[in-house]
Amino acid sequence: MAYLSLKDVSFTYPNGFEAVQKINLDFELGEAVAIIGQNGAGKTTTVKLMNGLLRPTSGEVLLDGEKTDKLTTAKMSRYVGYVFQNPDDQIFQDTIYNEIAFGPKSQKLSKNEIEEKVQAAAKLCGLEKALQEHPYNLPYSKRKFITIAAVIATDPKVVILDEPTAGQDRQSTELLGGIIKQLTNERKTVITITHDMEFVVSEFSQVIVFAEKQKRREGTPKEIFWDEELLAFSHLKQPYICQLAKLLGHQGVMTIRDLMEVKQYETIMD
Repeated sequence: MAYLSLKDVSFTYPNGFEAVQKINLDFELGEAVAIIGQNGAGKTTTVKLMNGLLRPTSGEVLLDGEKTDKLTTAKMSRYVGYVFQNPDDQIFQDTIYNEIAFGPKSQKLSKNEIEEKVQAAAKLCGLEKALQEHPYNLPYSKRKFITIAAVIATDPKVVILDEPTAGQDRQSTELLGGIIKQLTNERKTVITITHDMEFVVSEFSQVIVFAEKQKRREGTPKEIFWDEELLAFSHLKQPYICQLAKLLGHQGVMTIRDLMEVKQYETIMD
């Protein structure tokens, strides 16, 4: 049984705008899943339905097989943590330590447990030397890691990241990849909204494509990024290495290593 499921979920905003239609999704523990699609496709609305920030107009959200309609947003956040795209929408404490500790404190953990959660999350996110800093002493890109650490410290089974690589350099993107690997190794599910196709290829085993308010396809990066009809319909581009391989007349290539192996094989055959 999937840990988190959306069954025929639709959502209409109070102004009458229908954001998503009949969404069906299942997530197992330990998965790393990317959700991609153009702006307005329904991605952010869908993930907000997963943790109770929004409630379905119709359909059901299930958590470990149980309906979530009677759970408060606070209760849902203990199981499904959501990291906003803009960290400034989440940060409100005077030190990074207090920001990360807020969730564990609200869970009524002991001082030792709180300290352990804060230190572990800070280390994973590269913040252990900055815990006594004011969050706004760090640049915007680093503040994203404060909010990621704050969510991780509450120990949810599912972590949702909204555009985590936006504004990040290569070193920070690699750190994000390490965080995702660590969380999935701990049997947590990581669901990430992103427009960074190279990041999708390097870090995710499953990809979900949204277009025109619906889920259009789910599959491996190779299945998704070489489905040219799907990409055209969804107004998405292949990762750069796929585009290069296509120009060179090769199909199914996903990485530089793949392309080099193809070229080496051609050289041998010649």
